[in-house]
Amino acid sequence: MKSFAENIKKFWNSRWGFFFLAVVLFWIKTYYAYTTKFNLGISGGMQHLLALLNPLPTTILLFGIALYFKGRKSYVILLIIDFLTTFWLFANILYYREFSDFLTTTLIKGSGSVSNNLGKSVMGIIEPTDFLVFVDVIVLILLLVFRIQKIDIKPLKKTVAGLVTVLSVVFFGFNLTAANADRSGLLTRTFDNNYIVKYLGLNSYAVYDVVKSAKTSAVRANANASDMKTVEKYIKANHVPGNPTYTGVAKGKNVFIIHLESLQQFVIDYKVDGQEVTPNLNRIYHESNTLSFDNFYNQVGQGKTADAELMLENSLFGLSEGAAMVTAGTANTWQAAPAILSQQQGYTTAAFHGDVPSFWNRDNTYKSWGYDYYFSKSYFQSGESFDVGYGLKDKIFLKDSMKYIEQLPQPFYAKLITVTNHYPYLLDKANQSIPKTTTGDKTVDGYVQTAHYLDQAIGEFMAWLKATGLDKNSLLVFYGDHYAISGNHKPAIAKLLDQKKATDFDVAQWQRVPLMIHMDGLKGGINHTYGGEIDVLPTLENLLGINNENYIQFGNDLLAGNRNQTVAFYNGDFISPEYTRYAGKTYKTSDGSVVKNPDAATKKTIETLTNHVATELSLSRSVINGDLLRFYTPKGFKKVVPKDYSYKLSTALKNLKKMQKKQKTSLLVQNKNKSSLDLYKTDAPELKSESTEDGDSSEASSHSSSSSSSSHSQSSSSSEPADTK
Repeated sequence: MKSFAENIKKFWNSRWGFFFLAVVLFWIKTYYAYTTKFNLGISGGMQHLLALLNPLPTTILLFGIALYFKGRKSYVILLIIDFLTTFWLFANILYYREFSDFLTTTLIKGSGSVSNNLGKSVMGIIEPTDFLVFVDVIVLILLLVFRIQKIDIKPLKKTVAGLVTVLSVVFFGFNLTAANADRSGLLTRTFDNNYIVKYLGLNSYAVYDVVKSAKTSAVRANANASDMKTVEKYIKANHVPGNPTYTGVAKGKNVFIIHLESLQQFVIDYKVDGQEVTPNLNRIYHESNTLSFDNFYNQVGQGKTADAELMLENSLFGLSEGAAMVTAGTANTWQAAPAILSQQQGYTTAAFHGDVPSFWNRDNTYKSWGYDYYFSKSYFQSGESFDVGYGLKDKIFLKDSMKYIEQLPQPFYAKLITVTNHYPYLLDKANQSIPKTTTGDKTVDGYVQTAHYLDQAIGEFMAWLKATGLDKNSLLVFYGDHYAISGNHKPAIAKLLDQKKATDFDVAQWQRVPLMIHMDGLKGGINHTYGGEIDVLPTLENLLGINNENYIQFGNDLLAGNRNQTVAFYNGDFISPEYTRYAGKTYKTSDGSVVKNPDAATKKTIETLTNHVATELSLSRSVINGDLLRFYTPKGFKKVVPKDYSYKLSTALKNLKKMQKKQKTSLLVQNKNKSSLDLYKTDAPELKSESTEDGDSSEASSHSSSSSSSSHSQSSSSSEPADTK
């Protein structure tokens, strides 16, 4: 017995003992993170076993590096490796909580373009238990500092260290073989990072991501015109003509793209303590001259807002990692909405965003897309409490934007990007006019307050359009860019939906965001077709009378009768009227039941849907990663030259003034150079002294609250003509 105890003590105070303890502690905390911090969709005995074992191969491999060094240096190196891999785990826990995905090298390299104000978001995401992953590092340091565990300075043969490395590689080989047996083509066919982590581990995922990123860089270098031919052939074979009833009904109209930051479909007609969260948008949604879509889904990946913009204006899918606006926005050739509308119908094009121009690399990407103007932070007034989260507050931003809108030669295409409804949903008390929800989730409960504020800002904007007469000559597209509340908040989602619990199927349906196309005289209604952000551009083109059959666009007109209604998500999941694939399971879309033991016909249908989604994602990404549009120019389209555009404040304002004289169609010129800004009414407390001079500052923000219920009641009859299944 004494001999056994002495052997244990000897092992404890050896380098092997320290190495063994470090590996075991790291193994335990990683599995703890897998099961409590991530939603990997682990099911079945094999997946549970692999999730339990997969941290070991890379942990042994990385920690084993320390064994090649002598004495104290070996301990220091092991602690450094332990800390770095722990920090990687910690960073992914935070990122996953908000975005349900893992960090990528592409995202990290592009983080500089989105770093503004991220500190507030991170602080809101952190939970005290997240820091538990650092406990083992602290324990190991304390064991050495207080000499509870002695440092073994005896040299270790390199061959022994080498055997540890070989063992880790063999162990990984076993892990990969078992993973492929359970999920064939794991490393070649999946778009979902959750699968890589679930089967191979977080550190293996990091290596996989680096290799994939390098391959992507090589794709562009090796791409050629024949690659584009493959894409072109697919697009032509799957092109769906636009709905002839709506072709050209908006030709010559101004186009407003209203980016409703983080607005989800569930807030439409939603009430808190009897008060409508979005009364203005509710009114627009139910009006007879609005095409509203209640099965419209966000399709964003890691790029979030940037992905939404990419799809909306290019009808190309986002990448599986990072944001294409950051990685390819500057160098790639594009054929985007601003250039198409400018060249085809003489539109003046402008984007508006109340934050720094470099956010998501917009200042470069917009030039590549052909935007004439980009009005960013320096163009707008500033003041104490004017900003919140990710830029200028919406009420101030929209009012300030109108001084440029009224100067744009008509017809114009204007994209206005709101930001106040962005996580972490910060809003000062002076601007809060609706109570928080009571889910008990602090990340969620403030959401309705910022959503309500956004809606008030829209109400003020709409009142100005009516006052100036622009509403009679404009087409407005309102869209939510992505979800606000991720699937990691299922208890809160269940409470918001008034359900006992929220399933993965509920989370899939939770990806709905609003899409409303509003125009005076438009034959509207609530349309039930399934679609996503990839379909907006083709829909808009048909309304404007632009033939898009020669453009490389993966979406189709939402109003077309024979369109494919499969909505692809960036990771290969999908939603269709028949089946939904989400988080590793397939459901019947009609009732949310899991498809079990499908018959041959059902299997074939699901396989067809899966292959369709995989093909579209793959081809679209080949267009971006290979910069394939450099090999293809549609008839009548002129390649955009980014250097022809300047967004420098002085230069842009000078050009704007010159264009007003050349094309005497701006609202300002039509009003004999008398500004219409005095017609813009806002109750923004920051502008109170300015906006209350005529005593009716609250009129605009509440203009629809009284008519919301009446317009809701009449929407049933008006929506019938446009209903499609």
